[in-house]
Amino acid sequence: MTESGHGPLSGVRVVELAGIGPCPFAAMTLADLGADVVRVDRPGGAALGIDPAYDLTNRNKRSVVIDLKTPRGAERVLELAERADILVEGYRPGVAERLGVGPDACLARNERLVYGRMTGWGQQGPLADTAGHDVSYLAITGALGMIGAPDAPPAVPANLLGDYAGGSLYLVIGLLAALRHATAPGGSGQVVDAAIVDGTAHLSSMIHGMLAAGGWQDRRGSNLLDGGAPFYGTYETADGGHMAVGALEPQFYAEFIRLLGIEGTAPARDDLASWDALRSAIAARFRTRTRAEWTAVFEGTDACVAPVLSLREAPHHPHLAARGTFLDHGGLTQPAPAPRFSRTPGAVRRPPAPPGADTEEIARDWAVPGLLPDPPDAPPPAPEPTATDPAPETR
Repeated sequence: MTESGHGPLSGVRVVELAGIGPCPFAAMTLADLGADVVRVDRPGGAALGIDPAYDLTNRNKRSVVIDLKTPRGAERVLELAERADILVEGYRPGVAERLGVGPDACLARNERLVYGRMTGWGQQGPLADTAGHDVSYLAITGALGMIGAPDAPPAVPANLLGDYAGGSLYLVIGLLAALRHATAPGGSGQVVDAAIVDGTAHLSSMIHGMLAAGGWQDRRGSNLLDGGAPFYGTYETADGGHMAVGALEPQFYAEFIRLLGIEGTAPARDDLASWDALRSAIAARFRTRTRAEWTAVFEGTDACVAPVLSLREAPHHPHLAARGTFLDHGGLTQPAPAPRFSRTPGAVRRPPAPPGADTEEIARDWAVPGLLPDPPDAPPPAPEPTATDPAPETR
């Protein structure tokens, strides 16, 4: 029975220091699950290069614009941190400290704050201060080297594996675990160092075990789950589409070759020397019909075969449509919040927030009046020191 439409994190306050990539996605995940996420945008907005109205990683959030390069800006963020349960940032190591909003400054104002740091290389190590992107982090963990055909360069899996699986979701896990500690009797806040290299390496735990046991070859396209097996991979159809085959278990494989129409003529499945011939037989058969025709053949069976759909096709698949895996909100088709909860479901409540659109709401709800602009008749504030000006003398 549904008890709440606000999500299991209703009441949790999150400050997100704006950036791009895995940090915004992690904050979106928290917001989808009901957290009150305030995104601190920089003047001029992020450098994502798309209209903010289409940046779905900013859905369910509210936005305020703060210039963190000024002392007043840092103080405003610290005031938000005082009232927050979680703060997340995705700067290079040391940048938040230089801006005056690093972990020490924030935890001094709120000892139960969970301070999440999202980077590619992590906070320490020889590469910590260097630039990188998803593909760079995948490369050194061994994950990228596993993906693709053996006779071609490694295939780049968009930025889903590193940025979002190894990065965003590990940050969310860390934040929620640390929040559990912070809110327990005697608990306290702490820093969560989420590095994409760490999370991606952790994702490969099973493969490392298989490698140590001799059940995985350390080369691409040579194993059961990396396209090496002819009954686990993708095949082209007559119309240029593709079908994905995952018939690993014997009973599913038997159903697969029966429906494919090569039962009794297919080379032996368990003879590795016959795998090339088996792959050729399967490929030749798939090329005799269109993707739609093969989809009809395998639909509703245990053959573990599915059509490879495009991003625009996916929301219309009957199974995903029945589950509501995608939804329309504000004129945008988008993935629904995940996972699902029986009593406190998440929801898409707000469209992507334009930078600074919610300043008055946030100032009121979080009791931070300093976020509001000075009234027109107020005296101008004293000049603030810049990075090149000496700090004012104190006595």
